[in-house]
Amino acid sequence: MTTSHGPLTGVRVIDLASVVMGPYAAQLLGDMGADVIKVEPPGGDLTRITRPQRNPGMGALALNVNRNKRGIVLDLKSPAGQEALLKLVEGADILLTNMRPGALRRLGLDYERLATANPKLIYCNAQGFRTDSPQAGLAAYDEIVQASSGLVDLMRRATGTPDYVPSILADKVCALTITYSVLAALVHQRATGQGQQVEVPMTDTLLAFTMVEHLSGQTFEPPLGPTGFNRAMAKPHRAVRTKDGWACILPYTDKNIAQFFLAVGEPELAADERFQDHEQRARNYSALYELVEQFAVRHTTAEWQEICGERSIPFAPVLELDEAADNPYFEPLITQAVHPTEGPYRQIGFPVRFSATPATLREHCPTLGQHTGEVLAELGLNDPKGGSAPAG
Repeated sequence: MTTSHGPLTGVRVIDLASVVMGPYAAQLLGDMGADVIKVEPPGGDLTRITRPQRNPGMGALALNVNRNKRGIVLDLKSPAGQEALLKLVEGADILLTNMRPGALRRLGLDYERLATANPKLIYCNAQGFRTDSPQAGLAAYDEIVQASSGLVDLMRRATGTPDYVPSILADKVCALTITYSVLAALVHQRATGQGQQVEVPMTDTLLAFTMVEHLSGQTFEPPLGPTGFNRAMAKPHRAVRTKDGWACILPYTDKNIAQFFLAVGEPELAADERFQDHEQRARNYSALYELVEQFAVRHTTAEWQEICGERSIPFAPVLELDEAADNPYFEPLITQAVHPTEGPYRQIGFPVRFSATPATLREHCPTLGQHTGEVLAELGLNDPKGGSAPAG
């Protein structure tokens, strides 16, 4: 509950998004100082029903993507709700939404109408597929995007089963893409006074993200090989079991690999031609990782940390998520906070450090409609009737 001194102080953002992708992007903008107004329907955002939760409407996921926002409730199907939103738009810099294009048009909330109300508006719509594609109107959740972008195929090729990555990767990668894209548009707006529409199609974004390394041989025309980055696709490319736990042991350079084999008492492997240079290793990553896995059980995780540290071999113990909050390294990032209605909870901090304009925790996740009266009063619409909810 402090005054913002972040780099986005003075920027107003309307968070007309739901679930994770848009709200997470809006939270990042809020962390950096923007005045973010989260607009929810009378029933609330879907994250409010996620478990676990202490009180109805305040699920853990909602707490983790909605700090540094003021929350209001508007019924956008009603004339009064639409009037209030248009008033908000008139004074906003950025609007984020992940409603499907058809729904936005039916509500009269398409870019053309809102840009008429505010030509400086940066209107960012993010949805599963490009609006000019046949798939534009299809529902798209994180798993759909992982499948549609080839990520599930990579999992199948690497592990033998078409698994989803056990994280809502598409939502969060796209949230970061939304964030840097609207900030680029904001630079243009500040220089020219012009707003614009920014479209972030999730499937395109995740495919572009994935193909940085995995386009591989098909980068060239004609192709020099298949898709798939060799090192990442090697079958034993995984953390390894030590004598007492799990660790990532990753001898990477010529010197790393030679010193690894010398450290485990296998000097003949240090001279093995399969691992002597990058070109040879590219053909033999599976063999290299199998040997690392084979030798890893000879020492404890702590012993490996010492062995690798002395030789500058990349190493990390596998962090157990349940222990993250108690890990000294993460002490500045995962901190204790007290929510006005939810009580003590752990707050995931903003990971980037600004020397002059630090990100701050100014507002906890709002309860449903908590700031409706306050924001409507600022707009001269202090009557909570006609499709708007009173302050919570």
